[in-house]
Amino acid sequence: MKTPSVIVNEVEIDASTKEVWKALVDPEKTKRYMFNCEVICSWQIGDPILWKGATDGIVYVKGNLRELVEDVCFEFSIFDPNAEYPEVPENYLYARYDLISSGAKTRLKVTQGDYNTVADGEKRYQDTMAQGGWQPVLDQIKKIVEVAISSD
Repeated sequence: MKTPSVIVNEVEIDASTKEVWKALVDPEKTKRYMFNCEVICSWQIGDPILWKGATDGIVYVKGNLRELVEDVCFEFSIFDPNAEYPEVPENYLYARYDLISSGAKTRLKVTQGDYNTVADGEKRYQDTMAQGGWQPVLDQIKKIVEVAISSD
């Protein structure tokens, strides 16, 4: 059995897990760091989760919520409906957000994979790594949350 091929990125944010959580689930906040996409979700396990363009209405990423523990973690399947590979369950990756409290700070960790199990997995892995994985998004989340905290 092959070792899972995953990408892990993390960032330390000077804020509580509650403040970081708000940035992850609030559509007004997500469009500020997720390439102008609002997260659309009922936040019920098994329900769809979409990242929809705030101005063009295009769904850029979709999946289903697999796990959720408020202020702690959530995991979802993830698929680019605009990609060239078939939209079948075998081509969905998973992404997981973990919020780890450390006093007044939160370490936000995102894990995405398993690239070994999807069509064009190696190419998708390399393309994602070339873009820094989730790091650019995490850096923006950090900035947004910390600026909001400092302006309160």
